[in-house]
Amino acid sequence: MTTIKVIIPAYNEGKSIALVIEKIPKEVDEVIVVNNNSADDTAANAANAGATVLQENRKGYGYACLKGLDYIANSKIKPDIIVFLDGDYSDYPEELTKLVKPIIEYDIDFVIGSRVKELREDGSMTPQQIFGNWLATSLMAIMFKSTFTDLGPFRAIKYNKLVVLNMEDKTYGWTVEMQLKALKAKMSYAEIPVRYKKRIGISKVSGTVKGSVMAGVKILTWIFKYSFK
Repeated sequence: MTTIKVIIPAYNEGKSIALVIEKIPKEVDEVIVVNNNSADDTAANAANAGATVLQENRKGYGYACLKGLDYIANSKIKPDIIVFLDGDYSDYPEELTKLVKPIIEYDIDFVIGSRVKELREDGSMTPQQIFGNWLATSLMAIMFKSTFTDLGPFRAIKYNKLVVLNMEDKTYGWTVEMQLKALKAKMSYAEIPVRYKKRIGISKVSGTVKGSVMAGVKILTWIFKYSFK
């Protein structure tokens, strides 16, 4: 039986987090919500919805993900698959079964949920997000001959493969770091088209000029760092 655990970094997602948790398929063994110093009722709502809630007071997407991984590393039972999912309800959590299928049935190491245009709600991604994804994946194609088309946060990976990646980014570069390290490690990967809708609330990254700029800088830094390794 395949063991699956979900990690959801969450910062001020009180209005959406319970909806996300409720839509996660029942075959998932544990949902771990990392409350990233929220000022609202994110933690309480997540706990009431049945999630394991961890506290990470250092703000940053990567910090939250690392907190979740540290919790799993210290757990008695290690999962076969880790799924990362945002807490803003922009993804369709029920599509998790599509993401883990290539891992379970075809022994793929790493799967990205690709937010393809035809399945994306109008306005669900900002122009800077669309451009940033295009630029980053184009550079990865040129430098690493990859076939990635998205840096989508909805993703699944074998736990033992994730441990090998030795993830370290604390903020905006988490997703691209994972993809670059998977390429360097010559892991098998796939993309599965997923639906995407407007998030509940305002994005802490793409919803601000500062967040967009900082995310762009971090993503490009990781790509050029690995292109010369």
